[in-house]
Order: sequence, then C-alpha cells, then structure tokens
Amino acid sequence: MNILVINCGSSSLKFQIVQTDLEMIEKGADKQLAKGLIERIGSQALISYKAEGKTAYKTTAAIRDHKAAIMHIINWISSEESQIPDINSLDDIHAIGHRTVHGGEMFSQSVKIDNDVIKCLEDNIDLAPLHNPANIKGIKAAREVFGLSIPQVAIFDTSFHQTMPEENYLYAIPYQYYRRYKIRKYGFHGASHRYVSYRYRVLENLPKNKTNIITLHLGNGASACAIKNGQSIDTSMGLTPLEGLIMGTRCGDIDPSIVEFIAHKEASSMDEVFNMLNKRSGIMGISGLTNDMRDLLEEEAEYQDRRATLAVKMFCTRIKKYIGAYLAGMNGADAICFTGGIGENAAQIRQRVCENLEWLGIELDTKKNNTIFGGKEGIISKKESKIKVYVIPTNEELIMARDTCRVVLNAPLT
Repeated sequence: MNILVINCGSSSLKFQIVQTDLEMIEKGADKQLAKGLIERIGSQALISYKAEGKTAYKTTAAIRDHKAAIMHIINWISSEESQIPDINSLDDIHAIGHRTVHGGEMFSQSVKIDNDVIKCLEDNIDLAPLHNPANIKGIKAAREVFGLSIPQVAIFDTSFHQTMPEENYLYAIPYQYYRRYKIRKYGFHGASHRYVSYRYRVLENLPKNKTNIITLHLGNGASACAIKNGQSIDTSMGLTPLEGLIMGTRCGDIDPSIVEFIAHKEASSMDEVFNMLNKRSGIMGISGLTNDMRDLLEEEAEYQDRRATLAVKMFCTRIKKYIGAYLAGMNGADAICFTGGIGENAAQIRQRVCENLEWLGIELDTKKNNTIFGGKEGIISKKESKIKVYVIPTNEELIMARDTCRVVLNAPLT
C-alpha cells in the first residue's frame, strides 16, 4: 500500500510517500518512496522534492493556497521527472494520511475522515487556532483534488496523550470549566513521542508494557513526555502548545497573572499579549536575536553574547526541571530519549541538560554525545549510567503512514 502523508502548516505543506502494509509494519520494513516540502504558500513558494535514491529537485512557483500546493505535488508525482519507485500514476496512491494537531477529547486514536470528523476539527479551532485551520485546509483540498473514493485518515497530535490520568491532565480551576468547555491538558507532538517510544522498544528489544522512558522533542516547538508502561502519563504542553518548555518563540510555563499585568501596562488587548507569548517570546524573546538554537550557540561561542547564553541556560534549565518531575512521577525511568531538530543535532544542549544529574543516575559519555548528529541514532550515556540516554531521530510520517494503513484495513492500532 502506497500512502501519501500530508502535514499542513499555515503557509507550508510537507509530504512523504510511504510504502507499507501490515506485514511490512510487523517486520519494520516500511519504505519511504519520496518526500517534499512547499514553503511560503500564498506567494512565490519554495519547493523541494526528492524521490528515494534520486537527486533532490528544487524550484519556485506561485502557489496560491493549499489546494494549489497539493495540485503541484500531484503534478510532480505524475511527471516523468519524479521517477518515484513503484509510482507510475496517481492510481498507485492508495490512501492519504493527514497530521491533525488538536482532536480534543473526541479522538483517542486515528480515524477515517468523513464530514463528522471535519466538523469536530472545526469545533476544536478555539483550542488550536494556529494549527487546526491549516490542517482542515489540507484535508478539504485533498478531498477536492483526489475525490472521496480514496480513503483519508486523520492522525492527531493529541491522541497519544489521552492515556494521561486525570490528576495529570486537569488544571486546578473550578471543575465546571472542564465540564463546560473541556479545559484540560491535551499535549502535542504525539506522533513524535509515540515513534521514539516505538523505536526505543526496538533498540532495547522490549515489549510495550516494559517501556518506561522520558522523551524530549526539542525543536522550535519543544515538549517532554513521561511514558510509563508504553503509555503517555504526563506531558509538558497543555490546553495549547504554549505551556511547558521554553521554545523558539513560545514562552512555556509562566505565571498567568503576567498576561493581565502586561495588558494593563502596555494598554494591549488579550489577543496582542497572546500573540507576543506565542510568536515573540521563548529563546527569541530572551536573546533578542533569533529563535534558532544553532545561531544562539554560535553567538555564544564567537561573541560571548550574554543574552544568548542566558537563553540557552533557561532553555536547558526548564528541561532539567521536567526530567526531575517526571522521574518522581514515574518512580524512575530506564532511559531519556532526545529527538527533534535540537535534540538530534545539538550535542551542547544535550550535554547541558544532563550536567549535574549524576545523582539521578544520568551519566553522559562526552565522546559518544559529540559524534551523534545529522540523523544518526545511538546511545550517548556511559555504560555505568543507571538511566540510559539515547538520541533517536523522529519519524512522525512513518507513524502516520502506519496508522493510515491500519485504519484503512480495519486493523488494531498500537
């Protein structure tokens, strides 16, 4: 089964074509046939495509909206220049999987898309105003372009965290707000945390119910997840992706009174304050320079920039706090797994996060740590470390393709 996996942002569309079936899933023999990215939708877009084993193809084009982006992808897939293995026409695409950010409490697993599912996604726009609208646009565009005969599946960022107990997902506000509006912690990056948990099990040859780890998805968006017996029992992001770790432009955990205080002092609306907390805070707000960790580390090394150093320290300190909290809540863990753009590539950040945690049983091997980057996978802790430390490159698209396959074939989801 050849599955087109689509991940729509507000002005971008990322895709993969993955070949898989139930037997290939069981053997871990899934194949990535092609991948691509269209950025700056709504203007002169930047486009990159790559078929497996072929040279990357890059171009620009005026892309008006997500429908036009999907049409552009289809034209490339159908063209002679794509040379995608096992894909000769659109008839060779058998299903489509969509990353959807917020499913609320309505979806605890991936589901086949119909009008009712789209309506539920629209009902959850208030919970994910930056993400759900883009996801819905991608779904509607794909249905319009491909028609309703090809099955399409929604894979939710929030569904992996539906196993959290209520003492971890509820907020200490009057209970009627949960009853009326479902105000609670939902968590995000679910496909990534789920993939890392799966890959750790493969590396350690463990069953799901013996998987006790902390996963750290560190990128421009960042989150931590406590996984006990293979299930998410706590995670750092909350009702929205704003809660938790310090991120590229998001503030993470703050005193809620800050919102009112800034609004009063700056004569700003709530919308303006929350826009600032989402788009001008995090390491960008602290450093005053950039939301890119690579640039911050360069500034720190070359110019000893004080605020760059401060932003990095704050970023790492917040992660340490969550590691400690989750180790307490889980009664210990067997491993900590780094993933995401920063987690996979920034050895300095991994080193700083793990510094002075020897008393918890976390001992990093500096030499191993410095050799793992650029898509490499491996263990970076010392042999004597009681808690293992891994770097595991994430593969959200693989999880999405597998779920799509299982939903279409009515097979159990794992």
